[in-house]
Amino acid sequence: MKATIWHNPNCGTSRNTLAMLREAGADVTVVEYLKTPPSAEKLAQLYRDAGITPQQGLRLRGTDAEERGLPAADDATVLAAMAADPKLIERPLVETDKGVRLCRPKEKVQEIL
Repeated sequence: MKATIWHNPNCGTSRNTLAMLREAGADVTVVEYLKTPPSAEKLAQLYRDAGITPQQGLRLRGTDAEERGLPAADDATVLAAMAADPKLIERPLVETDKGVRLCRPKEKVQEIL
């Protein structure tokens, strides 16, 4: 099985999710999204496939998202902000042939393995 993880190596949840993917035998592509941010279009596709809104994929902790009014902003505004400032992306996002999940908690990855 192929999997792509949008990963932050400094995040314990992200590291644990990556370990779970590898333990499951997945052929994992690791994208360090802080270095290589996804486009607004890619984020829109990921959230659509995960069945969540961009606002649900917004990282609030440790960001200025609330001060910027992003939790109440429209999808296009949130996606543009995330693409421009990838620290606003909640992690980790995992995509496999079975779907996409925002893996918080890490066990959510089991749904798409």
